[in-house]
Amino acid sequence: MSEFITIQVGQCGNQIGATFWPSVLEEYGFENVTGGVATANLNNNNKKHFSSNELHSSFNSFFSIPATETCSSLNTLSDLKQSKVKARSILVDMEDSVIARYKTGPLRDLFDDQCIVTNYPGSGNNWAEGFCYHGPRYKNKILNSIRRAIDKCDSLQGFLLMFSVGGGTGSGLGTYILQLLDDHFPDVERFVSCVYPTGTEDVITCPYNMALSTKQLIEHASCVFPVENRALLDIVTRQYNNNKNSTLVPKPTIVEYKPFHDMNNVIVNMLLHLTSGSRFPGNINVDINEICTNMVPYPKMHFLSSSFSPIVSYSTKTSYVSSQPIKDELFRAACSRNNQLLKIDPLGLKSVLLGTTLVGRGNFCISDMRTYVERLQTKGHFTSWSKKSVKIGLCNIPPAEHNAAMLALFNTTAMSTLFSHIYELFEKLYNKKAHVHHYTQVPEFEKNYFEECKDNLLKNIEAYKQMENCKQKTLPRAI
Repeated sequence: MSEFITIQVGQCGNQIGATFWPSVLEEYGFENVTGGVATANLNNNNKKHFSSNELHSSFNSFFSIPATETCSSLNTLSDLKQSKVKARSILVDMEDSVIARYKTGPLRDLFDDQCIVTNYPGSGNNWAEGFCYHGPRYKNKILNSIRRAIDKCDSLQGFLLMFSVGGGTGSGLGTYILQLLDDHFPDVERFVSCVYPTGTEDVITCPYNMALSTKQLIEHASCVFPVENRALLDIVTRQYNNNKNSTLVPKPTIVEYKPFHDMNNVIVNMLLHLTSGSRFPGNINVDINEICTNMVPYPKMHFLSSSFSPIVSYSTKTSYVSSQPIKDELFRAACSRNNQLLKIDPLGLKSVLLGTTLVGRGNFCISDMRTYVERLQTKGHFTSWSKKSVKIGLCNIPPAEHNAAMLALFNTTAMSTLFSHIYELFEKLYNKKAHVHHYTQVPEFEKNYFEECKDNLLKNIEAYKQMENCKQKTLPRAI
């Protein structure tokens, strides 16, 4: 199986990671991970799908296991500690409040202290502080942590970065690390899951941070899975207020409304589905590197819209029998604009699909996927070369809380609406030159950075518009 190194940057990135790691362990059968006592339940659920070698290889994707140990002997958190199992993760933040919880939490022994980089007092919600000041200052320490993690890998397939683009450390230092990876490890894929804020938060410099970091994402990432807080908030609010009967799952009972907790859970479950083909066996498995190859037709158009089903409040665990009507509903919900983690409609009238991937987990078969591809081809708008190139995947192992799930990925020209939204917010500030001095006073930051990211956004918007208006050329056949 493939091996991945996760890099969590900033407060948001490390908060997502705090939800991610317990969820990964739960998929391998560990229960009550966040409570400090974990017991394995693999014998009763997923273990029947694995041989002992497959289980060991699967667990090795995100965890470094000493050569003398076998995964079948790891049943509790105590076993992980005694066996010196470590998460393949690097934790970076320029203020240590979130990372401090890792050091005192139940999973504290999973993380290598030499792969933790912290500082005080942070980046002041300033991209320039993270990129131009903290980046060069901590460059060697970060590179040493990355190399240490790489040395423990036998078959490294990619880096998975998690951060927000609204603050200073996540956007600035996160994209600086992305550039470092591109410079020092150009042959290893760089996947980014980044969170775009609504733009109306109390961080007034947020539009600058979003625009400056988006330019770096366009230039240095292999594939980006952006998430918008606007879409996440709509999803969790809709689930909380949903009083209608569902044909998908029994209606969960929600005791407390915790939007940020549930929003992080949505992101984490998308990442679990995304990496499932790299971690688990399957009839037609899709490695995350295959997604990059099949979904990115042009180098800078590598931003993918993601959605999955079922989406429920993860405050409660719910199971259901995945009958054919249920599986059909999972497909429809995964393609619905309401379940997109961005405020876009990939199957809308103006949207043109450049690439599509459907990944079924659990009780799906090849005939199901063929039917869904045909429905998608009928409903969606494609280019002349992308309609018959829908990538499908089947992963045998279902999510921890369900018997089946569907992930949908779209490379769509509707992504231009995200860039347009960022550009509009950026222009409102930059036209007045408001708060520009906070950036220009940082050493090594050049004022033309603003103009460059502005031009970069406009070029990407125009590239998507050209694809929308592109028509098939009919060339005369040679006689």
